[in-house]
Amino acid sequence: MSDPLYEQLRDRLGELWDIAKIGALAGWDQQTMMPPQGGPVRAMQMATMSKVVHEQLVSDELGRLLEELAPYEESLDYDSDEASLIRVTRRDRDKELRVPAGLREEQARAGAEGFQVWVEARRTSNFELFRPYLERNIELRRRYAECFEADEPYDALLDDFEPGMKTAEVRDVFARLKDGLVPLIAELSQQEIDDSMLHGNFPLEPQKDLERAILGRFGFRPGSWRIDPVEHPFATSFATSDVRMTTRYLLTEFSSIFASMHEGGHALYEHNISPALERTPLCRGASLALHESQSRMFENLVGRSIEFWRWGYPHAQQLFPEQFGGVTVEDFHRAINKVQPSLIRIEADEATYSLHIILRFELEQELLAGTVDVAALPQIWTERMDEYLGIDVPDDARGVLQDVHWSRGTLGYFPTYALGNVVSVQIWEKVREDVRDLESHLEQGELAPLTDWLRERLWRHGRKFTPQETLERVVGGGMDPEPYLRYLSTKLGALTA
Repeated sequence: MSDPLYEQLRDRLGELWDIAKIGALAGWDQQTMMPPQGGPVRAMQMATMSKVVHEQLVSDELGRLLEELAPYEESLDYDSDEASLIRVTRRDRDKELRVPAGLREEQARAGAEGFQVWVEARRTSNFELFRPYLERNIELRRRYAECFEADEPYDALLDDFEPGMKTAEVRDVFARLKDGLVPLIAELSQQEIDDSMLHGNFPLEPQKDLERAILGRFGFRPGSWRIDPVEHPFATSFATSDVRMTTRYLLTEFSSIFASMHEGGHALYEHNISPALERTPLCRGASLALHESQSRMFENLVGRSIEFWRWGYPHAQQLFPEQFGGVTVEDFHRAINKVQPSLIRIEADEATYSLHIILRFELEQELLAGTVDVAALPQIWTERMDEYLGIDVPDDARGVLQDVHWSRGTLGYFPTYALGNVVSVQIWEKVREDVRDLESHLEQGELAPLTDWLRERLWRHGRKFTPQETLERVVGGGMDPEPYLRYLSTKLGALTA
């Protein structure tokens, strides 16, 4: 029988979670369905919700309840849901106590206003329209970082997305990635692969038909998910039985399906958290690197594998006969894995993708430190795209304005994409050890053996454990980029064999 004080905590946190999710629903609506003129008032609404959540979390009542529950927590097994909820709530509250309520409210309002302007700035390729909003968001993030005692300011921002990880650790991982990727990309870029079939005419309705066929294999429970078009794809959830994916359809490129599979990986994680954790702070992914490991796994390790497309390609051929009718699955597989530096991060191949992230990671630190002026950002972006990827940037829409993150003030998020790449392969190697004939299952479009393994080892635990504890439990060690580099070299090196 649980402690009555614990039941009080559970009820209080349930109400707090409800409020937070209603705020998140307002954000989802802003990006998918809200009329553009609703932006200014929506920004105020989201700011109010953020303030209410903050006040509830730092309240004296919650603090006293956690203090009184300390003996009960000590009596519990560390792995129990109850001990985990108390422990994680205390950690969340201690962090939030450092942040003034007014700053939380201002950040939420600035993020909502910045997003609305970014949409128009991207549409018109007008960085100057967006610049004041980016400057405001960066200044707010500086003030936020000052609330914490950290080795360096960026640590505080990174901790929001990858708790416990330090900027110096990310630099070390990225240095090892860069050392391995630069020569690999130089070698692989020389491969002669015809990808012309991926460019042409891809009508919207057949794209949606293929999307439904593929996401239908992911194992979402009927009536618990939906997908909508947006400016920049994302996924979110309001309950384990209410997951929302979004995508961006391109009518001249065969790329939208990979964005949908990416967001599907995120959605699967949220969808498969234990229902016992519903309406608590434990009911979401352990970190963004772990979350991105799932999106990148389903986008790339599944979604760009020859095995999965042996099942899926006949569907694509039937829906797009003009493009794929005379193309073999082997040639299609080579095309979707072609290594070719490109402008757009979310459309980048597996090898060059992490260089897009390293560029953004470095820029974020410089913006936070003030060593890069926001007004000079488009020029610096252009210079570094040429240095890192040998790409000319034709305009701001396909350059510095291509990603949504900075419009919402979410500095510190970008590194987790490349960290997710690293972790995805570490997890994949464990799956392949444990799941017999995984490739044969993929060839039949059967993802259940994979998703069953992930549900048991990773998804169901939500935030019960720290990211480091979670990774240790899943793969038996810490973050290691070497398996990822081996995977890329083996897979991509064989494309022209």
